Amino acid sequence: MSYTVAGTLHTDPRISEAKALLIEAVKEQQAKINGIRPGDPKLKMHYNQALEKFGKLRGANLWYPYLGSGLGKGPFVELLDGSVKYDFICGIGVHYWGHSHPDIIAASIDAAISNMTIQGNLQQNGDSLDLAELFVKASGMDHCFFTTSGVMANENALKIAFQKNAPANRILTFEHTFSGRTYTFSQVSDKPLLRDGLPSNLCVDYLPFYDPKDPEGSTKRAVATLKKLLARYPKRYAMMIFELVQGEGGCYPGSHEFFKPILEILKEHHIAIVADEVQTFGRTPQLFAYQHFKLEEYIDIVTIGKVSQVCATLYRDEYNPRPGLVAQTFTSSTTAFHVSKVIVHGLIHDGFFGPDGKIKKIHDHFEHRLQEIAKRHPGLIEGPFGIGTMVAFTPFGGDAEKVKKFTYDLFDAGVMSFIAGESPTRVRFLLPIGAVTEKDVDAVCKIIEETLLKN
Repeated sequence: MSYTVAGTLHTDPRISEAKALLIEAVKEQQAKINGIRPGDPKLKMHYNQALEKFGKLRGANLWYPYLGSGLGKGPFVELLDGSVKYDFICGIGVHYWGHSHPDIIAASIDAAISNMTIQGNLQQNGDSLDLAELFVKASGMDHCFFTTSGVMANENALKIAFQKNAPANRILTFEHTFSGRTYTFSQVSDKPLLRDGLPSNLCVDYLPFYDPKDPEGSTKRAVATLKKLLARYPKRYAMMIFELVQGEGGCYPGSHEFFKPILEILKEHHIAIVADEVQTFGRTPQLFAYQHFKLEEYIDIVTIGKVSQVCATLYRDEYNPRPGLVAQTFTSSTTAFHVSKVIVHGLIHDGFFGPDGKIKKIHDHFEHRLQEIAKRHPGLIEGPFGIGTMVAFTPFGGDAEKVKKFTYDLFDAGVMSFIAGESPTRVRFLLPIGAVTEKDVDAVCKIIEETLLKN
């Protein structure tokens, strides 16, 4: 067999030995992380000073007093004050394999001895080819364009759809959607604070989203609103972009029966259908949420991020843009490419998907435990409880200040969560599926119940 010089380097037994030694050293220190623990009093002053300094540098305090030490163990993460917490939010969903996973460390070492830290459109290594093939095959799309963030994947989808359907100048989405914080997508995301003080630069119209308490009625309302808008602005819509599970909006899933009639109308009017899977990719009982909801035939463009590490816009051949429309100096780090291949390959091949897959089993177990809490304490919390590794509940009737305080109290008790939605405000979790176990879920639910009862 013939190798490039790089191939010879990567097959050098010293590289394998070095990786094994490094992982062994990490595991020795990880053995000291066996559960949540409070911070070390000797580190408290230095830690508080570091938090204050960072807050001044960034112009605002961190949401949580969180500065990581750089080490963790699966669902556990150590902070610079020596405390250890259950990380059940994972950087809003990025750290899907948990902390300091040996396979991720090994992939990162391979990336570290590669020739460049950042890959881009002018110079990409074979890593890009491998990952593009993986995404295209798994998605059923024809093309894959890598980018630096989820919202930039959405920006590229927007440009592709506008170019294809020119001169259309409007887009559609659902109420309570979140598609990012760039100037353009602050006009799309249904959160007024994101566009406070910004002049409008995009024409956006909203449809009501699925209501699990009124499936048939909410479907009829969404279809009626869509038909009314299409009559008002004939041939002016280039695309509809939407989340199949609204993450920032409160972890609310839609349904096949809700989406299908809407997407059929969009197809009839030749409007591009864009699935924003930046948060849902890899988190439902199928790799893509549109696959879980059996909507493959309708989707023209799909955007991914977070779990995928490397963000991307995937699209069908008919939407392949003309040269020059999409290009970026940077696509992602070499480390992100290596890690992405490990995570996505593991998701596809290691029993995570389907009715008996780990994602569904962990979700069902978490939901069951939350339902038990609701039963023991009527009125304290309520569902719906999300889908897959996107788990959420509504405490205290969804009162924004009480829910926010609860997340801080939960953080102090050793569990990291986050808020989502408005009216009601909810608590959400994005689970580290590569590391989390039912035992971890039980321990977290015990802390959730104890913390709820203290409020």
